[in-house]
Amino acid sequence: MTTPETVPARSETRSITVAWLALSAITVIGWWLAPGHSGGQADPSVPITVAVIVLGFVKCRVIIRWFMEVRSAPVWLRRSTDGWLVTLWLAVLAIYLW
Repeated sequence: MTTPETVPARSETRSITVAWLALSAITVIGWWLAPGHSGGQADPSVPITVAVIVLGFVKCRVIIRWFMEVRSAPVWLRRSTDGWLVTLWLAVLAIYLW
């Protein structure tokens, strides 16, 4: 039996659904950007790689904020996770470009 405290509010459920749809759309866009799925030769491309890395950053941020409940956490934790994400994805980009 569910109690009123355990049932998520309608707007909360809707926002999680929107976050899930955004993650699904980002996944499809990332797949669409990949040159290998068409059966042709996959040549390295800096603009496509940067776009996929940015999409990865956005996906991670949505997952951390909405599905790990950081959006309602203290400000220091939100800023720390954002700083960690920026550092991580900039490092990935730097390693690729180097």
